[in-house]
Amino acid sequence: MVGKSFRMVVGVLFLVVLGGLHTGAVYSQSINIKIGSVDIQKAVNECSAGKEAKKALTQEVEKFQRLIAEKQKELQDMKESLEKRGPMLNPEARAAKEKELQSRLRDFQRWGEDIQNENNQKRIEIERNIFIGLQKVIQKLGADEGYTLILEKNENIVLFTSKSTDMTDLVIKAYDAQKK
Repeated sequence: MVGKSFRMVVGVLFLVVLGGLHTGAVYSQSINIKIGSVDIQKAVNECSAGKEAKKALTQEVEKFQRLIAEKQKELQDMKESLEKRGPMLNPEARAAKEKELQSRLRDFQRWGEDIQNENNQKRIEIERNIFIGLQKVIQKLGADEGYTLILEKNENIVLFTSKSTDMTDLVIKAYDAQKK
């Protein structure tokens, strides 16, 4: 979800913070660093809002698949009818029927693409809204719990995090609690 330029900025800031803290450690031994990580995609998928959204989207997809099957059957019936009655039709009537079938096939394909795009847009919008809510929870937890830095676990910048720094379940629990 987060762009490459953002990851680059976070990576540079992380290095600057670590470099600054390292040089600061020479001057002061009392620096306390607390770092956490969150698997955002896991949080989006496993929070209650994410589960509800997934269920609703799955129902939409199933409804869409039923409609596709119905329309495919109609088009198949139309094609079979044309194949059976085609030889009996005059050339102009046959051409008109073939043209109508092609037109319906194109309309069907456009309709399918439009519905699929709508479903993708809904999914993206839902995930974006959940992501924004999770960001707020992460910021609040970070401030309340005294974290110096919280990283997104899925990003290429983070090559390793210990399980002890993983806050994902805590974030999910806090996010779900605020929605009740």
